[in-house]
Amino acid sequence: MSASTEEVLARLRRKLPVHISSTTTLVTDTDKAAAAIDRQRVRKKDGQQPSARKPDLRPMRGADREDLVLTPWELLGVFARATTLARQGRGRGLAEHWQGLKYCQAMAAGADADGHLALTDEGQSPELSYRAMQARELGRAFGLAVAERAVRNRFPDHMVSTLDAEAVLLAGFARSGPRPTLGARPRPDFFIEAWRPGDPSRVFAVTVNGNHQIANKRTGKADRSAFKQLARGSERAEHFHLAEWDSTPCLLMSTELLAKEGITVNALQAPGKGLLPARPDAGKRSADAVLGERNPPYAGAVRVPATDGRRERIQDGFLIPRKDMDWFGQLLARTGAAAQLAFAGAGTEIAQYLTTGQGHKHYEQQTFAGSASVRDARHKIGAAWFVGTDQVFRLNHVRVEAFSGIAEELYELLVKGQVEAYRHRAYDLRDTFSTGTTAPNWGPVSFADDGTVMALRVLPARDDMSGS
Repeated sequence: MSASTEEVLARLRRKLPVHISSTTTLVTDTDKAAAAIDRQRVRKKDGQQPSARKPDLRPMRGADREDLVLTPWELLGVFARATTLARQGRGRGLAEHWQGLKYCQAMAAGADADGHLALTDEGQSPELSYRAMQARELGRAFGLAVAERAVRNRFPDHMVSTLDAEAVLLAGFARSGPRPTLGARPRPDFFIEAWRPGDPSRVFAVTVNGNHQIANKRTGKADRSAFKQLARGSERAEHFHLAEWDSTPCLLMSTELLAKEGITVNALQAPGKGLLPARPDAGKRSADAVLGERNPPYAGAVRVPATDGRRERIQDGFLIPRKDMDWFGQLLARTGAAAQLAFAGAGTEIAQYLTTGQGHKHYEQQTFAGSASVRDARHKIGAAWFVGTDQVFRLNHVRVEAFSGIAEELYELLVKGQVEAYRHRAYDLRDTFSTGTTAPNWGPVSFADDGTVMALRVLPARDDMSGS
């Protein structure tokens, strides 16, 4: 029997633990999976060299390995904030970040998972196409939540911004054609920037995957799908470098949605500094300045020194040359500003922050009927006023409203093109926003320290023939 709408909203705001698996055994199993992948490729293509992967995978450390405790709605909020500029659906305006709403009934405390977060009956759909989508999207949500916590643990006095890697890399590596694309080149899924105004930023490359495979019943060990996903994630992460080879830290995640002990995130890391230069508050090196054109090489761009008995070699990759490190820092900040505006339902204002390769013209145009996401909602949630956009849909035949927005004063700074002032103000306000999981007149609420919010509530019944 399906849960009522009230029960679903209550489940969405209940904090639950999520298992994290990160051990030296996981590193070993991932290395074995990588070797098996290479052997299979050699059989298919004679003479093919082993794939390039991160050279020093390690388990997570300390508090990063503890259970992650959050509400399902906070989890969907993490996914929403990270995908505002994603281009999987090509449908700006039904804004990419609303795609997570279909999982409102997919998660709850598992009866066989010791109270840990697990998929509900509704979440265990037998439809293969839906399962693939769910593995990809919920895998990303859980992986990003774990990755963001790890970065915050390392830099507790910094803000954290998560950006779709394709949206960022299109600015310098887009192939020419009617629509900019990166082609099939392997790459990380996301970048996480830890930043503080006036200080150098830290950048992490992140890969995230999910699967519905069931752990070995005899050993309880993660299914081989997780090991393969981590091995392939290591390949994708190895295709991005700041200034020189192996200087960028990475976080690799593979989520088992059907693990016996509840949803489990398998997590590994690789070290690196990932350091970007500090920026001034004004002038051509600030994030307020319009980006100049860059076109770094990809083919043969990365020089790998002799290591582990292998000779020095050259490999393909997205390399940000040292001379362009200032530019890349500006790019991250401006792309982050565009993502914040998109989350709040802004329209043409987003275009000012994007290059031609990132889709400047696409956002400059008005959207077609039925797809527009418009910044036309304003709510006081907690102690702050937020402006943003909403989406109305039915949950068990009941009309509900989802709202996403950003603190009003931060939104005004972004609309005016004042990225550096926005970052300073967001940093100053970071401890003033609510950390609750609900608010008066709302059901589940997800607040973030960057001044964004995502909330859900039941709409009043209408006195009409709609049947609601």
